[in-house]
Amino acid sequence: MFTKPSRKPLGLLAAAASLVLVASACAESDRDASGTDEGEPFIFAGAGEITSLDPFLANDGETFRYARQVIEPLLDHESGGTEIVGGLAEDWEQSEDGTEWTFHLREDVVFHDGDELDAEAVCANYDRWYNLTGEFQNANNSYYWQAIFGGFAENENDSMPESRYAGCEAVDETTAVIEVTEYSSVLPGGFSLASFGILSPSTLEAIEDEEITGGDGDFTLPDYTSDASVIAGTGPFSVEEWDQDQNSVTMERFDDYHGEPAGFQTMILRAIPDENARLQALEAGDIHGYDLVAPADVGQLEESGFQVPTRDVFNVLYLAYQQESHEALADIEVREALSHAVNRQRIVDTILPEGSEVATQFHPDTLDGWSEDVRTIDHDPDKAREMLADAGHEDLEVEFCYPAEVTRPYMPAPRDIFDVIVDDLQEAGVSVQETSYEWTEYTSQTENGNCSLYLLGWTGDYNDAYNFIGTWFSSHNDAWGMDNQDLFDDMSEVSSNPDEAERVAGYQDLNEQVMEELPGLPLSSSPPSIAFAPEVDPPNVSPLTQEIFAEASWK
Repeated sequence: MFTKPSRKPLGLLAAAASLVLVASACAESDRDASGTDEGEPFIFAGAGEITSLDPFLANDGETFRYARQVIEPLLDHESGGTEIVGGLAEDWEQSEDGTEWTFHLREDVVFHDGDELDAEAVCANYDRWYNLTGEFQNANNSYYWQAIFGGFAENENDSMPESRYAGCEAVDETTAVIEVTEYSSVLPGGFSLASFGILSPSTLEAIEDEEITGGDGDFTLPDYTSDASVIAGTGPFSVEEWDQDQNSVTMERFDDYHGEPAGFQTMILRAIPDENARLQALEAGDIHGYDLVAPADVGQLEESGFQVPTRDVFNVLYLAYQQESHEALADIEVREALSHAVNRQRIVDTILPEGSEVATQFHPDTLDGWSEDVRTIDHDPDKAREMLADAGHEDLEVEFCYPAEVTRPYMPAPRDIFDVIVDDLQEAGVSVQETSYEWTEYTSQTENGNCSLYLLGWTGDYNDAYNFIGTWFSSHNDAWGMDNQDLFDDMSEVSSNPDEAERVAGYQDLNEQVMEELPGLPLSSSPPSIAFAPEVDPPNVSPLTQEIFAEASWK
């Protein structure tokens, strides 16, 4: 509707301008001061692809990054820290002997598909995992179940231990009781793992007949790409699409989430393996954040106005000696010689980010159980040559494997680290056969004991020493080829001791035993960086790399 023109033309122009501004404001009401549309997808790049929409089948951080936005476990960690807090269980308690865990669930929690969370849904998930058969029992496909709960209802491999899981009972709608056969220090931390995120009853029914095909480390997992929304959790985002051609997962804000709503309407996780490509994508505005910033790029990004928060140290990088793949590596004198050859301080000073430290044992000093009394391994190439000669291996030739086209929180530049160690080994008279694999094949090759020397590491899942040293040294495994039954027995005894003070002292002794055995050389612990665009209000960064992106938003 038009009104009669004013006699004051300037007033009319001002009014018209005001209308234009109002119209403009209405048209752009969803845009913030920096010009970012509130509905614009937040795109974050990781270093690798996810392996499954069902996190139970995964053992990699990229899959868990996706899963923690969509599927919630019973327990969680405080935002930006390592203390265990409630997840789907608001409160919990354990019996005195640590064999009975009672979880009091949050009320009025719904899954993305409309199902309601109750104790029966929790027990259905745990009972599903316990009763899996066939290739689901392969350690590649149920790694964390076996690490925390041992075997299954009916083990199909004679070498698999009996299950520590004894059952789950829904006492009432909001109370689930999980029983285990013995106390273990892996709990309650194990209840916080992304692998044990709770899926809806309708999801469990829909995926009941899914199978894993293949074998010998070359498995084809169910991918649900035809209908990603079949995977329904209770998280702040629901999964909408897994585009394997584009290496991306799209998630949408779940408006019925039981907690604070996500700050972004849409979030996309994208895999960009090359760290330079991740940097360039952020600078070009194609993504709004990425993980595992190369140490050399931190200053450049900060000078350009990008945000580069650093996580606290909670990881270890190591050089492994597979004792069964090369007869020389079964000799402790040879392992000691190789350890003296490596200049770990050079790696820390020239490759790793500021705040990195040489590791003296197989878990960081931020964990209880770290020992001041482990034996030291000094860099001494002359001693290395002398020890190799005394052991009859002055002309040692050995295969050395490293991962190609990947970065990890504990290993920002695998090739650079590899090159430094090769130089050190050659200075000590060792001939090196170089072998590289892409990440998925690399982990399979190392886990199956096919690499004599290799680089690998670990970022902690929860705040307990067993999550580091127990993961590697609680039993014989092909990755290390180490056979020390006394150490294995001591590890079992310590981890099952409910007395915390005695357990911590036991872990200190175990760290000393491991370094006497020297199955590998701990190299470093380092603080990985993560980057965000200037217009992003980022989430709290987690030393466990467990960021909850629902905390983030456009500024």
